[in-house]
Amino acid sequence: MNITPNFVNKKTWNKVLNYIAMSDEQPPYLLMDKEVIRDKVAIIGRNIKNSKVFYAVKANPDIEVLKFLNSLGIGFEIASEGELQMLKSLGVEPERIITSNPVKTFKFLEQAVSCGVNYFAFDSRSEVEKLARYAHGCNVYVRLTVPNEGSEWPLSKKFGVELDEASELLLYARDRGLNPVGITFHVGSQCNNVYNWNTAIDKAKELWELAEDNGIKFKMLNIGGGYPIHYTKNVVDVETIEKKINKVLWRKFPKDIEIFIEPGRAVVGDAGIFVANVIGKASRGDENWLYIDVGVFNGMMESIGGIKYNYVVGSRNEPKEWTIAGPSCDSFDVIDREVELPEPEVGNRILILSSGAYTISYASEFNGFSIPKTILI
Repeated sequence: MNITPNFVNKKTWNKVLNYIAMSDEQPPYLLMDKEVIRDKVAIIGRNIKNSKVFYAVKANPDIEVLKFLNSLGIGFEIASEGELQMLKSLGVEPERIITSNPVKTFKFLEQAVSCGVNYFAFDSRSEVEKLARYAHGCNVYVRLTVPNEGSEWPLSKKFGVELDEASELLLYARDRGLNPVGITFHVGSQCNNVYNWNTAIDKAKELWELAEDNGIKFKMLNIGGGYPIHYTKNVVDVETIEKKINKVLWRKFPKDIEIFIEPGRAVVGDAGIFVANVIGKASRGDENWLYIDVGVFNGMMESIGGIKYNYVVGSRNEPKEWTIAGPSCDSFDVIDREVELPEPEVGNRILILSSGAYTISYASEFNGFSIPKTILI
């Protein structure tokens, strides 16, 4: 493991190797490089005028990660009372908190309002009714359906409405005593198609004009998240994406518009490297199986949705093609297939790159395996 893998910051790699060498911590655990997180926070939003960044807490809600992000002055996007309570414990001001989940629980709404949170997304009449009951007079923004082609984790089916329905819902929200302030959309997580943002912004502009025709004056456009990180393929960098977004926004929208951005994966994904153990090997038919002590249920859930990771082992043996599986008794616990790696020995470390996002946040203690610790370095 002495050679720095492609697309891994050399300083990060050295920190990881030094930690493994000097620490008695037993794998599996997730190492998070604070300097990578700091750099990402500095980059995101820099090339979009009038932008405010709200970290999507669901990407990695570890309390130490949140504490570090809070020290950088970033905003937060949340969806539950659990996430809210963590931010409250850190003293995050309500002005730095928004919630873009279009279907919120009653308990969360009550607690969010009592804490002073004042920005809420919606996409249905029933949600308008809830907001009118629990958050009368609050700022609301409607979620618009937009294309998700080119995204590895599409988010276009569960939430969002088309133009006509969105326009009607905005009027309904106003009539029910809410304050419609803008529009939100999401192009899909891990989006590598820059034109998705163009298409989404064009659609948002149509709704913006429809709202103005109906006497609703907007001030905010929330462009969601979706910025990609490097797993196994090259991706468009944040600077390129934002410069293109900014050019379109500047041409189509008022100069005083506020732009909200909700990155999650892009803030923490590249900062994380999972350290795990090889706990078994087997040949089954024509497949070589490699078993490790972190799996689908306790950290690698996104692997079943199509996210593919890079793996590093400290072996000089001849490469083989492996099926990589987790430690549980469940046959569903298969992380990856057709992975070429030099054959490690049982007991060797295996490092999983770009694993800072949507790993620990999905993890459970299924089958009695503990959730791996997150450690900032």
